[in-house]
Amino acid sequence: MKKQTSILLATMLLGGLLAGCGNNGNHASNSNGSSTDTANSANQQESTGEEISGTITYLSNRTDLIGNTYDEYAKRFNEKYPNAHVEFEAIKDFDQNAKVRLSSRDLPDVMNIPTISNAELPNYYAPLDDLGLNDRIRFKDYKSFEGKVYGIASGVETVGIVYNKKAFADAGITEIPTTLDAFYAAADKLKAKGVVPFASNFKEQWPLYPFSKEVPIAIAGDGNFYNDRVKSDTPYTLEGPFGESMSIIRTMYEKGYLEADVNSTNWEQSKKDFATGKFAMMYLGQWIIPQLISAGTTSDNVGFFPFPYNNESSHNTVLSPSSGVYGVNKDSKNIAVAKAFVKWMLEESGAGDDMLPIFKDAQSALPQLQEYESFKPNYIELTPDTIESTERTNKAQITKEAIVQEFVLAKNPQDVFDDYNKKWTEAK
Repeated sequence: MKKQTSILLATMLLGGLLAGCGNNGNHASNSNGSSTDTANSANQQESTGEEISGTITYLSNRTDLIGNTYDEYAKRFNEKYPNAHVEFEAIKDFDQNAKVRLSSRDLPDVMNIPTISNAELPNYYAPLDDLGLNDRIRFKDYKSFEGKVYGIASGVETVGIVYNKKAFADAGITEIPTTLDAFYAAADKLKAKGVVPFASNFKEQWPLYPFSKEVPIAIAGDGNFYNDRVKSDTPYTLEGPFGESMSIIRTMYEKGYLEADVNSTNWEQSKKDFATGKFAMMYLGQWIIPQLISAGTTSDNVGFFPFPYNNESSHNTVLSPSSGVYGVNKDSKNIAVAKAFVKWMLEESGAGDDMLPIFKDAQSALPQLQEYESFKPNYIELTPDTIESTERTNKAQITKEAIVQEFVLAKNPQDVFDDYNKKWTEAK
């Protein structure tokens, strides 16, 4: 099995030597140890009554966090549970290699769940219903089977317009556009200032994904809209959600709001050009925000707002679970520790601070997401792709972002939809 593995042993710090760190770093300590011992004793018991004691391993895809952030998590988890320790392992090509681990039954105690059917979850993972989180979380049914929850996402992803605040101010844009007409008007002002209004990264194809899925779902107002394509032989129509969504970026292309040459865009360079103000907007998930800051701008200069896909007063926006979904090995020898760790990661670690919280009643720590939520979008939870929808898409050899590319550049967009409807029908 080809993989790159790094293992991090948790730091074992006890008693009054414990020091808080990170976003949740305020931990009580007592120099004589009496109150600490009482607290530690209480911390050893979960709702199951099992003692939280032992060492577990967590398998992740985040190789970049080994030796830094994961060090902090190990320390802080051990502070809460002095008799419990966590070791971190991370691998590249996670989904493929994690499936190999499943097939060989070489499972860690906790891991991100790879892309397997929900019917397979009980073969490998323990139910998490006893964590007492089911009523608080979004996407409770995302990794569930026969009424039991086997996986909980670390956070919630959403898409929106990320914008350079200085570029907006220099162009005289004083209000964030909340209608499509206002969005086009803002783009006109940016273009007049010599700024590229919208970085599409057209050549790379994949950055066009919101126009092929999230916007159509938002327009339809139905989280299951994408799966419902299987009910029709002609899901792609100009007057329907797909046509309405793709017509927006086609209009932007025709008005000169995109890069001068959409066939020679460059993903890495686009982030730098956004940071310097050469590009004013992108339409992507909130995950892009830290990347743009790293590319040379400041957090204060990056804003985020829901995409106004029409001229109505409020808009739907699609929520999807993060790719990191915690699962506990049903055969773990320290299952109480493993479950306690999952709950701690969700509630206390701060691991999901760059996303919307998985908890319905929590607020994001990211300023840009706080700005986003101030527009009070109507959230729609994305329904996971069904097996039927996925298989038919694969059989038809449809790449959803390719449809956007062809639609934008076509002399007659209807021809593009006719072609894909034919492929869709033949794959029935």
